[in-house]
Amino acid sequence: MPTFDLRTASLRALNGALHALRPDTNETRWTVVNPDGRHAIAVGLDAPIQVEIEGNVGYYCAGMNKQASVVIDGHAGVGVAENMLSGFVHVRGDASQSAGATAHGGMLLIDGNAGARCGISMKGVDILVKGSIGHMSAFMAQAGTLTVLGDAGEALGDSLYEARLYVRGTVASLGADCIEKEMRDEHREQLFAKLKAAGLAGEVDPREFRRYGSARALYHFHVDNAGAY
Repeated sequence: MPTFDLRTASLRALNGALHALRPDTNETRWTVVNPDGRHAIAVGLDAPIQVEIEGNVGYYCAGMNKQASVVIDGHAGVGVAENMLSGFVHVRGDASQSAGATAHGGMLLIDGNAGARCGISMKGVDILVKGSIGHMSAFMAQAGTLTVLGDAGEALGDSLYEARLYVRGTVASLGADCIEKEMRDEHREQLFAKLKAAGLAGEVDPREFRRYGSARALYHFHVDNAGAY
């Protein structure tokens, strides 16, 4: 199990070694120590490996992830798992703003709270936040799910497309074209599957959540809706 100490090895060397891995590599478990808030750790991975980072990370950790499982034993800065395509990213602390921004697939699990713009322009990722999220989360979210066990800040789901938002706590306010929707059996089943994938099956009741989605009034420009754009 390779171990990189970022106080003695360069970040370029770490990412270069990870990028050089082939899909059939035997070096499937990696540990990174002393990250000390450095930016762009373990970005652009494309192999079925596990990377555990022991400490806090800076901007864009695990960005553009594909296939890999990345665990952050600490807090994460702006844009964790940004533009992720597949795989699993787990933040065992809090995440700053824009967590999971533009991500296309995979799962992002945040044990603590997430800042503003969580899931902005998400395109298929499943994001689950055990704490609360900040304002403008899921802005222009196109596909995927955002599940929040805590509360949501102002303007949730502003200009939302087809992503599904599940919130157990309170919502400060909804953004333009975002409305509360009926929670049907199919949605409870989907929510249960996401909770199960996050290891929360049996601990959290899907019936405690409310669902939010697009009213679909802003898909095409109409002069009567000009003030909402």
